[in-house]
Amino acid sequence: PGGSFMIGSPLDEPGRDEDEGPRRTLTIEPFWMGTTEVTHDVFSIFRDRSRDSDVRAEPGRSFDADAIARPSPPYEDPAHGMGGPGKPATGMTRIAALHFARWLSEKTGRMYRLPTEVEWEYACRAGHDDAFGLGVAYDGDPEAVMSLLSDRAWFDATSDGSLRDAGTRAPNDWGIRDLLGNAAEWTLQPYDPERYSSLVDGSSESASPGTSTRGRGVVRGGAFDDDLHRPRCADRFEETSAWKRRDPQVPKSRWWNTDSPHVGMRLVSPARPWSTDEITAYWDEVLGAN
Repeated sequence: PGGSFMIGSPLDEPGRDEDEGPRRTLTIEPFWMGTTEVTHDVFSIFRDRSRDSDVRAEPGRSFDADAIARPSPPYEDPAHGMGGPGKPATGMTRIAALHFARWLSEKTGRMYRLPTEVEWEYACRAGHDDAFGLGVAYDGDPEAVMSLLSDRAWFDATSDGSLRDAGTRAPNDWGIRDLLGNAAEWTLQPYDPERYSSLVDGSSESASPGTSTRGRGVVRGGAFDDDLHRPRCADRFEETSAWKRRDPQVPKSRWWNTDSPHVGMRLVSPARPWSTDEITAYWDEVLGAN
């Protein structure tokens, strides 16, 4: 549902970083969000042309599977042996995630994209204003975190050091699972440490956000290998060069990171259906014409 919320974290929230403020009250339009991260099962159809087809969901509309820009073969397993059916798809770059969203939009005739940071945090909070979107105060006590998140999130104390099947933890109050932990999730715009300073208190976040994709990305939600301070609704984590540390290619792959098996994605879709022309225009602006 649409509504208003306060983005960012209070100054006394345990684990808080400086880029989580200043807090602003924003209004959000309604939107759909995937109940889990995008899984290996779905992403593999996009990355492997032999599994795709020329069939399009919209009757009478053509779809040329051979014209789709797809990931080249990765240098090594992007999931580091932790992936497979039922698991979140991980290890892709933000550009790869955007191309996947474009493919799914054109394949189905429904607009899909990465969430903005504002949309992601709004969904994580699910009408609450605490660190985990559960409506429960948090004072930083590790035992309290375990009590709050043991059935909600896969992080270092609960995951046994590995990605877990998507959707196997309890949902938040809006029915969304794994926003915290398991795989950290790409968001749409590049990282800006001063982003919240540029937001206007009381302003609206549109379901048709800006389309800049230049610069390092930012992921939200923490992952299976993070400590208890990372899986919070307000935490922001900037993409780093270490995520390509073992990639020997020059230039390095635009599709895959060799060292981010903890990074995946989740998609959103506007509440108002978009026309095919609107979808095409959006992706041509973001990624260029095929």
